[in-house]
Amino acid sequence: MRLPKIPSRHVSLLATTVVCLVLYLVDAVVYTGFASASVFVNLLADNAFLGIAAIGMTFVIISGGIDLSVGSMVGFTSILVATLIGQYHVHPVVAAVTVLALGALFGAGMGALIRWFELPPFLVTLAGMFLARGLALVISQESVPIENPLCSAASTVRVAVAPGVQLPLPAVVFLAFFVIALYVAQLTRFGRNTYALGGSSTSAMLMGLPCGRTTVLVYTFSGFCSTLAGLIFSLYTLSGNATAGVGLELDAIAASVIGGTLLSGGVGHVAGTLMGVLILGIIQTAITFQGTLSSWWTRIAIGVLLLAFILLQRLIQSRAAARG
Repeated sequence: MRLPKIPSRHVSLLATTVVCLVLYLVDAVVYTGFASASVFVNLLADNAFLGIAAIGMTFVIISGGIDLSVGSMVGFTSILVATLIGQYHVHPVVAAVTVLALGALFGAGMGALIRWFELPPFLVTLAGMFLARGLALVISQESVPIENPLCSAASTVRVAVAPGVQLPLPAVVFLAFFVIALYVAQLTRFGRNTYALGGSSTSAMLMGLPCGRTTVLVYTFSGFCSTLAGLIFSLYTLSGNATAGVGLELDAIAASVIGGTLLSGGVGHVAGTLMGVLILGIIQTAITFQGTLSSWWTRIAIGVLLLAFILLQRLIQSRAAARG
């Protein structure tokens, strides 16, 4: 009996899932206690803000763009919300809503420049990166602690998901947001328009799709995601830091590409991005368990994996073109 053929667009996702499982199983065998529930819970919590930022980046790359402002927005959000709560005594909920709105507006502004002025996404978001980081440093160059009863209580919240397994709030927010993003990408008009725009903007326009509005919405969503990631980082550390998120945009791109998102646009999986984030987290955790290796080995491992998945994507595209 002939096995069903796997579509080429799902091969990268399958490869990422296999790599993630193999890495986890190998580390679980090599390191005592690696497979414990507490380690996996910490893995999710430690990478929650990266995961949320990577989800927004995935939408942008699928649409055929790029967003280099993600890491700077995390730092800007972190220091802004800490300053609002700590120095100006703004209610945490009001501060959170305010910075989320600012993040979405910031992303919408970049999207408008990219679409209506036909500017390259790389240059527009590069300018956004410098602008957001500069604003963050203007607010404060020092770390600002968040001393608020509500924030302190939220940082200790645990949600039981299984006997003896409790997820901290950052992990819960990350997983809930992942489910929402997966629904948006696969089952909404906005998600379908994003894929169509990245596949071929000319074809999307000829089909009458709202390309301009979709571009603006994609960057608005990315701005919202990076701001939410900044809020999660602030909750996780109970502080704000203008230098937070340095290089995070590169980690988000790496997680998306390792997860099967093509840099050329039109192909990608939110589920693959989750696997990519877990892979990065597993590598970092394994190096911590090893104890004798520098943390820079994480970058080396990520670089090797990134190159491997880029080559895999190239191979998939070449075979698809040959069959077409």
